[in-house]
Formats: sequence, C-alpha cells, structure tokens
Amino acid sequence: MREVFSGQKETSTGDPDLARARGGDDAAFTRLVRPLRGELHAHCYRMLGSSHDADDALQDALLRAWRGLARFEGRGSLRSWLYTVATRTCLDIVEARGRRALPVDLGPSSDRAVTGDVPRTDIAWLGPYPDADLPEGPAGRYERREAVELAFVAALQHLPGNQRAALLLFEVLGFSAAEIAETMNTSAASVNSALARARRVVAERVPAVTQQRTLRQIGDARVREIVAGYSAALERGDADALVALLTEDVTWSMPPMAHWYRGVEAVMDFAVRLPLTSCGSWRHLPVGANGQLGVAGYLWDEEAGAHLGWSIDVLTLRDDRIEEITSFVGPGHLGRFGLPASLP
Repeated sequence: MREVFSGQKETSTGDPDLARARGGDDAAFTRLVRPLRGELHAHCYRMLGSSHDADDALQDALLRAWRGLARFEGRGSLRSWLYTVATRTCLDIVEARGRRALPVDLGPSSDRAVTGDVPRTDIAWLGPYPDADLPEGPAGRYERREAVELAFVAALQHLPGNQRAALLLFEVLGFSAAEIAETMNTSAASVNSALARARRVVAERVPAVTQQRTLRQIGDARVREIVAGYSAALERGDADALVALLTEDVTWSMPPMAHWYRGVEAVMDFAVRLPLTSCGSWRHLPVGANGQLGVAGYLWDEEAGAHLGWSIDVLTLRDDRIEEITSFVGPGHLGRFGLPASLP
C-alpha cells in the first residue's frame, strides 16, 4: 500500500500486543488500535457524513475486528486490515440508511425569507466535523483537512457506497486498486471503473481551489477579521457590515431547515428579517469545523437567563469573502465540539 495518509507506525505480526490480543487480552487490543482511532473515525465520517454515525460505525468496526482478530493473517498491516473492516462496516450502514443531504440538495433556493420554517425530521442531514477530532500526521494527495471540507464530504454523499469507498481508499488513503478490490470483494477492473465515475461526480461538485489553499492565501490576520466581523455583525444587527463580508452569489442554508437562499439580495432579506433583528441577542465563539472557518452561535433565552447554544456556522470562503454559510442548527452540535451548552 502507498500509505499516503498515514503517519502511524505499522504493527508487525511479531508485536507482543498483537499476540496478546489474539489470545483474548482486550487491553492489548486497545493499545494496538488507540493510535489509529482518530484516522479511522475521520474515514467513517467521510463515508457517512455524520460524526454520530461515525461514532457508531467505529465502535461496531472495532468490535468486529476484536472478534475477528484471529482471521488477521498478517499479510498486510494491521492498519490496512482495520480500514477494511471499517469500510465494510460503513458500506453496511450506507446500504441501510442511504445518503445524507444538505438543503441545497433538496430543491431550488428561496427568493425571500421564509418565516416559521420548521426542522425536517424525515431527512438524514449532513453534519459538521470538529477539527479537534482530526488526527495529526503527514498529508497525501488530499490534505487531512481538505479531506473533510464540507464540499468534498457533501459530494461524496452523491456517490453510491462502492464508489465512495473506492475514491476514499485510493485518493485519500493511498490503497492500490488491487487492495481496494480485496477490501470490497470485487475485481480491480470494477474498482477502476468505480474510481472513474466517482472522480467525475466529485469534480463537478468540489471547487478547484480548496479552503486550505484559500485560507493560506489570505493569511491568519484576514481570517481572524472575517470571523470577528461575521460574529460582530450578527451581534450588532449590522446589515451593512454583514453585506461587506459576502460574495454576490453567497448561499445560506440551515439544516435541518429545508429552505435556503442564494444571492446577496435573498440572503440579506433572510438575514435582516430573522437573525439580525427578530431572533434576539447573539453571542459567538470561533471554532474549527471541517477544516474551515467556523462560528458557534448562542442565542439569548429569557427563561434560562443565558445565551443557549444554537448552531455551528461553517463558513466557506472565496478569496477573502464568504461564499457559503452553512448553519448546522441544534444545541447537540456544540457538545460535539466540546463547547458549553450556554454562555452567561
């Protein structure tokens, strides 16, 4: 395997912990898999589009691996074998649950603010991913942060499970077509065909310039200005300050709400009628989400006497302006980012 995406030391068949784990020592198994948990979890998120689903998938995959450790023959690395187990686990979940969506996948944008919009609970929504969960280590063709950028993960959701897995294993993780074929119980020719189809779909949906490149180009000082300016505009109800940060073709979506807005006129009609005026008092904290700029929003609750967690806003930039705002609404998202439920 090309090991493009690994910085981890490989486990050899002579590792004493491997021998102990095969003998039923669960502590030894925990030591073996601990260095790999972060990258395996990120792989499950890319496959499934949900950090919560990734939790379940990783737990199930490690249980399968523990129970099937005797079948690990040591012809490859333990890491590659665990990726095989995790990928097959994710494919089972994809087959059972289908894909996750963003509002832009459901229908056309709204020209004017939709008041009284309610959450759609009948849709499996794509979720954000905390940068703190990303493993450390060297990068491959896709950098680690690029590989969880919102546009890339959202594009993956438009692929069938086998194409999704093939693309990730090849482009992100550095598996060969032969190794992927073994992982997915198919032929190398089928893998190459799946890769070709997957690349076409992803190329149509993912911008040529990644967020990592954009952030490097504009520099840390401008990044801080954008985050601070976005937060301050909402907190002050300052429409002019918000407009100054946006591109002309900006979009704003708020899963689990189905309505979304495209273009500065529609976005500002929504912003002026709702978050800038009628929602109440806001406070914000900067966060890292999907390798991009993120802001945690807290909204004043009179009964609680505090600002309660409301959303994680992931900001996508073009040059030094905000091209997309994806507000993942729900207090549960903030806990995932290790943030407090409320601000006094």
